[in-house]
Amino acid sequence: MAVSLELIESIRERAHVSYEEAKETLEKCNNDIVEALIYLEKQNKIKAPLHDSTAQSGLWVSIKKLVRTCNTTRLIISKNGKPIIDLSLTVVILATIIALPLTIIGLLAALFTNHKIRLEKPGCDNMKINKTLDNISSAASKVSEQVADAINKN
Repeated sequence: MAVSLELIESIRERAHVSYEEAKETLEKCNNDIVEALIYLEKQNKIKAPLHDSTAQSGLWVSIKKLVRTCNTTRLIISKNGKPIIDLSLTVVILATIIALPLTIIGLLAALFTNHKIRLEKPGCDNMKINKTLDNISSAASKVSEQVADAINKN
């Protein structure tokens, strides 16, 4: 019985084997695709596709999306409307991982010296985090003014 090219292609797509292996298997299994796949499976000849796991590819896609977002999002520290520091969020995260105490001290110093801290992302004018950062900045400015007044009175 002759094996059709369509059956061979079907086995090749599902089992990821060569034309020769697909043809020989179909001949042994009387052109029965299910039997041929079972036979190949028992022989450990079925090769898994390269990107077989949707969980892995889904995770990889999520990681790439997160990195892309961090690369396009900017942390901008400005004073009197002039940018002092303008870095991508990726650089800020790496700096925080490498030198956490210095990053915290730098951000606190910026807050208490009336610098404005903002996150900016292309196509997104009003990020909710910026309102929170403005409130924190205002509170820090009030505290620094009160401390300066207390020092000046003494």
